[in-house]
Order: sequence, then structure tokens, then C-alpha cells
Amino acid sequence: MVEQELKPFSDSIKELVSTDQPILSMAAKHFFEKRHGKRFRPTIIQLMAKAVTAAVPETIRQAQLGQIVEMIHVASLIHDDVLDEADTRRGGEAVHKLYSNKVAVLAGDYLLARASVLLARLENTAVVQIMATALESLVAGEIMQLKAPAESLLEMESYLRKSYYKTASLICYACRSTALLGGHAYGSTVATACEEFGYHLGLAYQIQDDILDFTAAASVLGKPALADMDLGLSTAPILYAAEEFPHLKPMIMRRFKNKGDKQKALEALYSSDIAMDKAKALANFHAQRAVDALLRLPQTESRDALVRLTHTVVTRKK
Repeated sequence: MVEQELKPFSDSIKELVSTDQPILSMAAKHFFEKRHGKRFRPTIIQLMAKAVTAAVPETIRQAQLGQIVEMIHVASLIHDDVLDEADTRRGGEAVHKLYSNKVAVLAGDYLLARASVLLARLENTAVVQIMATALESLVAGEIMQLKAPAESLLEMESYLRKSYYKTASLICYACRSTALLGGHAYGSTVATACEEFGYHLGLAYQIQDDILDFTAAASVLGKPALADMDLGLSTAPILYAAEEFPHLKPMIMRRFKNKGDKQKALEALYSSDIAMDKAKALANFHAQRAVDALLRLPQTESRDALVRLTHTVVTRKK
């Protein structure tokens, strides 16, 4: 439904992030050149805009919000890859591998700066505040991932909170902002439903991503398989496996640092009868909650497309 609107998307962003510094410009444009990714967030915003807005000028500003959100998302990916020392992203070399850590950090910073300028141009104070909170959440998620106390690594609540900060926050705040740009009040039923949809969709997306880390090949994912365990991270499948196999808990708390930890954890996970099913059920739970929120919006083709997209999130294989 939004294919036509998204066709010029990458070209528009490349124009918006141009700078007179060649290396910085190339690094900042890296994700918008050949590897367009899923355009997941802009698609959500465009569909949400059509679902909650009638006036054409407002949908233009919402399209601009989609560009802003994608810039913020890509900046977070560039910074993530530096922090995680990742070699690849979306099936190609990470920005810091192509250039350098310093250039990658500056490229991410530049994208955030450009996003901030464009956000101010929307001339909506409430939206600026909401999206600033999204930026704050992204940083909180990174700190939580790096410095979480060992005991919290065993907690599903801690895992979900980190997933909210790192993934769902940007989506849910973007969805509420879309409603505000469409003329709905901050505390309106529509704006609240939009944010709830984004919150649960974001969690469903991240949980499914974490499941695929164990079930999909690296060539399909566009990044190394088992990347989370290599970083010492415990996601839903491993946490559920630890309920069945308590000997995994010390490994989780030491972030799989000892020799053989990862292999033992994988053996336990793959021998479990329930861990992967419980993780899948958790993703499906949040997907259903996302659909429930959508059903509080007026029935439109765009709303129904968002329902279908939500189903795709938890059935995708990459």
C-alpha cells in the first residue's frame, strides 16, 4: 500500500545527509546506497499515517518523520557495530570496517544531528519531546546491555526492558508522534493505541529476531548467527532453557566467558522441549497485543495492512 511512497525514500535520505566532508558523507550514506534493509520503520509510519490522518499536508510531515526515524535507527546500528566490534551488517561490511571506528562514530553522530535538525523543522514541540525520549531510551538500552548486574541477566523482565529500550521505544514513540502529527491530542484514544501498538510490535519483532539468531543461517540473517551469545547476551530462548536446565544460570551470569559455555548452552537449548516454544509464544503474545491496540483504531485498509504486517513480524524467517 505504501510502495510508491517508499520508492524515492533512500534517494531523499541520501540528499538530506549530504555534507561537504567526503568521507563522512560516504559513511553516513552507507546504509542508504545499496543495502536498503527492510524499511520496516518507515513502512509502519506510512501505514499508520494513512490509518489516522485525512489531511494531505499532515501525511507529508509524517513521511518526513519516517525519514527521521530511519536516520536515528541507522545511526544506532552504526554505533552498535562499533560497540559490539561486529564485522558485518545487512550482509555487507560494517561501516567501521570500511572506514574506521572514529569515522563510524562521527557518521552516527552526524545522522543523529541531521535527524534533530529535521525534527525541529516539523515545528511540533510535543513530537520533538517524544522523539528526544526515544533517543534517550536507545542510549539507556546500550548502557543496560554493557553494564547490567550479573543477577539481572537471568531475569526475563530485565531482558524485556532492554528490548524495549533498544528496539521497541523508537517504534512506539514514532507511532505516537505519527498520531500527533495527524492532529490527535497526546492523550487521545488514537495516540495511546498507536503507542501501545508500537510497543508490543517492537517487542514481538525483537523476540522473533532473538529466536532467529538460533534458527536461521547467517546468510539469511545478513549477520553472523549466534551473534548474541558471542556478545555474552542471554535472550528469551536461553532464559527459558535455563528454567529447564538450572546449570545454565552460572554461564549466563558470567556471559558465557568460560571455555565450552556457549556449546553447553546451545546443547541445552536444542535438547529442550519447551524453550523455543515458550519464546515463540512470548513473541506471539506481544504480536496479539499489538493487533488488539490496532483494533481500537477506525477500520481502514491501512489499519488492516498493519495487522498483516504484525503477523509477518512473527512468521518471518530473516
